[in-house]
Amino acid sequence: GEDALELVEKYNPDLLLTDVKMPFISGIELARQVREIRPAIQIAFLSGYDDFSYAQQAIQYNIISYMLKPISSEDLTKELIKIRTKIEEKFRQFASFYEDTGKIEKTEFLMSLFFEEARSSKEELMNNIVECGILEEGHHESLNYTVIVTSILDENGENRTTRGMVNAVDSILKKYVKHTSVYIQGRVVSLLMATHTGFEKYLHILVEDICQNVNRIMEYDCFIGVSRIAEDLTGVHECYLEAIKAMEYADRETNPVRFIADLEQRKKSSQIICDHAVKIIMEQYMDANLSLIDVSSQIGVSPNYLSALLKKENGITFKDLLTKKRIEKAQELLLTSSMKIREIAETCGYNDQHYFSYCFKKYTGMSPNACRRKNEE
Repeated sequence: GEDALELVEKYNPDLLLTDVKMPFISGIELARQVREIRPAIQIAFLSGYDDFSYAQQAIQYNIISYMLKPISSEDLTKELIKIRTKIEEKFRQFASFYEDTGKIEKTEFLMSLFFEEARSSKEELMNNIVECGILEEGHHESLNYTVIVTSILDENGENRTTRGMVNAVDSILKKYVKHTSVYIQGRVVSLLMATHTGFEKYLHILVEDICQNVNRIMEYDCFIGVSRIAEDLTGVHECYLEAIKAMEYADRETNPVRFIADLEQRKKSSQIICDHAVKIIMEQYMDANLSLIDVSSQIGVSPNYLSALLKKENGITFKDLLTKKRIEKAQELLLTSSMKIREIAETCGYNDQHYFSYCFKKYTGMSPNACRRKNEE
C-alpha cells in the first residue's frame, strides 16, 4: 500500500488494481488515501474475502470491480477488458457535451440566486428550491451551501467551456453532494448542498476530481473558484461573487483550484503559511491521525492550496514532511532512551510497530533494532 501511493502520485494511472489484505495499509485504507490525492482514479479490488460487507466499505472510493481469489490469468484478463470498457464509457459520457436545458423555472431561480441579493426570506427561498425540483421536501434540513465556478481553457488560454459541459461537471458532483449546475457567461456555475461535515470531507476532493477528469479526458486546462460556505440560501449571491473572484487567481502552474479563503491568506507570504504548517507538524506529529486536512483546517486554507505551497516552497509533500519528522524523532529516542520499540512507535504517531519498522528502514536504510545496536557498538 505504501508503495502504491508513491506510484499513484508518480504515474497518475487510470486504474489501480490492489489486494484488500496487505501489510501496514489495507486495500480499503489505500483506496481512501488514493481518493485524497487522485480522486479520478478507478480502483479494482482483488481479494480472497468473499464478504460483500467488506467490499461495501469501499464503494464510495471509485470501486469499479471486486474480484475474488483464486482467479486465473484468463479470468483476470477478461475482467480487465470489462473494466477498460467501463472506463472508456465513463470517458465517453464525460466528454459527450450533452446539453440538458432543464426546466426554465430552475434556471431562472438559480440566476436570481446568483445575480441578485436575496429579497425573499429563508423560508420562501427554500420553498422555491423545492418547487423547482432541486431539493426534495424534507431533505434540506441542516444543509449548508457553497458555489463553485468552473472554466475550461485550451493550451492557448481560449475558453472552451460550453453548455454541454454542465453535464460533465454534474457527473462528478453527483458522487459527492447534492448539487445543481447552470451555464452562465462562458462558465459552469454549480450550487452545492451538503452538511458542514459533508463539505469538510468532500469539497477539496470533488474539485480535484473535476480538474483531473478534464485534464485526462478532454486534454484541456480546468480552473475552479470556490466560495465560502453559507448557512442558508440568502448567502448564495455573495458565494457566487466569491467563487468568481477566487477563480481569477487560479493558475495553471501551481494551483488551478482556488478557494476564497486561500486568497485572504495570500496577504501572508507563502513561506509564512508553510512555516505554520511545519510548526503544527513539529508539535502534533505524535498524533497518529494527523492529516493534511487537519493541518490546513488549523491554518485556515484549503488542503489543495497547502499541498501546492509545500511542494513549491519546500520541494516536499506533506506526507514526506510528516514522515521525516516522525522518523527523526524516533532516531533520537532510539539513541538517547531505553524505551521499547513499540513505545517509540506509539510516541512518534505509529499505531502499528511493524509499519513503523518498515517506514524507519525505508527512511534510514536500517531497522530500529539495527540502528540501536550500531549506536551501542
